[in-house]
Amino acid sequence: MKRSSPPSPRSRAQGRQRGAAAVEFALVLPILLALVGGIIEFSYIYNLQISVTQAAREAARTMAIKNDVGLAKAAAIAGAPGLTAGSFGFAFSGACAKDLNATVTVTYKAGGMTGMFGDLYTLTGVGAMRCGG
Repeated sequence: MKRSSPPSPRSRAQGRQRGAAAVEFALVLPILLALVGGIIEFSYIYNLQISVTQAAREAARTMAIKNDVGLAKAAAIAGAPGLTAGSFGFAFSGACAKDLNATVTVTYKAGGMTGMFGDLYTLTGVGAMRCGG
């Protein structure tokens, strides 16, 4: 019969090293996941902000050329594909007269992707264009 020999000191040290690496990984993993989640959330909201600003520009351009609030709202919604039309809010500076600026403020309410920084965001975009095209 063969006797089993006790593990050598070298193999015990390797086992401890593997255990230490697992503990270090368990400590670093939540921080790493929070960082990646924050990057994802920030990118998503920044992309929405760019879309809302583009919608405001399109609305201001249409208002400056056509001077029609209904067409300006439609242009804003068309200028931001992928966003829900019912979540938009519009504020117009008034009727457009020659050599004045048409200013449109567009607000958009959206939920976050991960919910790390809150559940609901209100994004605002402002567009201005000289009337009379």
